[in-house]
Amino acid sequence: MYVKKNFGLLAILRFSGGHIIWLTAWAGAVSFFYWFTHWTWLEIPWLPVSIIATAVAFYIGFKNNQAYDRLWEARKIWGAIVNSSRAWGSGVKGFVTTQFADGSYTEEEVSSIHKRLIYRHIAWLYTLRNQLLIPTSWEHISQSKHIARTTKKRRESIGVGMFKDGKTEQELKKFLPASEYETIINFKNSATQIIDRQAQELKELRKKGLIEDFRHMELQQILYDFYVHQGKAERIKKFPLPRQYGSMSAVFVGIFIFLLPFGMVTEFHSVPYGHFLAIPFTVLVSWVYLMMELVGDYSENPFEGLGNDIPMLALSRTIEIDLREMLGETDLPPGIQAVNGVLM
Repeated sequence: MYVKKNFGLLAILRFSGGHIIWLTAWAGAVSFFYWFTHWTWLEIPWLPVSIIATAVAFYIGFKNNQAYDRLWEARKIWGAIVNSSRAWGSGVKGFVTTQFADGSYTEEEVSSIHKRLIYRHIAWLYTLRNQLLIPTSWEHISQSKHIARTTKKRRESIGVGMFKDGKTEQELKKFLPASEYETIINFKNSATQIIDRQAQELKELRKKGLIEDFRHMELQQILYDFYVHQGKAERIKKFPLPRQYGSMSAVFVGIFIFLLPFGMVTEFHSVPYGHFLAIPFTVLVSWVYLMMELVGDYSENPFEGLGNDIPMLALSRTIEIDLREMLGETDLPPGIQAVNGVLM
């Protein structure tokens, strides 16, 4: 997630500079060819070009709205995870007590249960984040060699590669009981199984009388909420913006950019040096449409590991700090800070 108010010129050029080169080459080729040949059949009236421009603008606007909805929904999901996580920590400490216990338990034993339940939840946070970062076939890093190579560089410079947050296995070893680690790490959906382990432990605590029925149901409801949040995030991750919308807008923008220089040389025909003036105006208009397309394209996948992503690492660390403070711990990791204007 970008945290600066505005993008700098250098950042914009890094993102779109390569496109400006081929846009200039195409606009220059058409203008110079028309200037040398004076073939009138190359002239296209501006009216049909403007109609196409209007249609493409509406279409891109629709796509970008849908892309933003996916991004914003993903942020709301992680906001709900933050709230439910705090409720889980507070509920564990307030509900798991010796008040209804059948046997005799020391404060140390109860505190150990609190820590185990809360630490297991922290492990779920980092596991879910890791699972959501696994590439899908429609994300940029899975595309052609050039796009994949460019995306990999962007992940290293403005994405997950900037933050050395450790592997998921290391996080699991830190927060999961040793007896669970080897089993959990081998599941296809480890996050799902971690929540299930929480539910199984709640059942055991109910048998021991450390929680009674009402408190058991309340804590189980919070676990259900975690499943709901996880399912919503997985829906966004595993179901793309329908490709008939996502990919066809790029086709329409390509058609418009292809026709634009022919309409521009027609418009600038009567202006002195109009053939040369048509080049920068063609590049400018083409670049604006191309940037609108790219903004939507790089916003529709909020769990891709790039600069537009939901800051899952920062949110997970915030929750970790909050929950460990609930346990009375003081040796806490620092919060995640933005690097190069990007918070991941």
